[in-house]
Amino acid sequence: MLYIISYDISVDRRRTRIAKILEGHGQRVQYSVFECDLDANQYQALWRKLLGTLQPDEGDNLRIYRLCANCNKTVTIIGSGPPVETSPNYYIV
Repeated sequence: MLYIISYDISVDRRRTRIAKILEGHGQRVQYSVFECDLDANQYQALWRKLLGTLQPDEGDNLRIYRLCANCNKTVTIIGSGPPVETSPNYYIV
């Protein structure tokens, strides 16, 4: 499943930590926007790491948008941004 994650964090150290967490799970497509292709377990692990770092009471704001497979095909990129990276589907029988 493809997730678009954006954030607005006012504290530099915490913003750097959030970016490093997200860099380990997806690709940065803009300064505070990541695309992450994750299965359910990967998403839960990322969610736990983010919750342990975010401070909403101090103004932190993070948004996660889930794109279904059909929606993923409709992504339009204008400019020199990286293409959407998704994991290939492999079936072992």
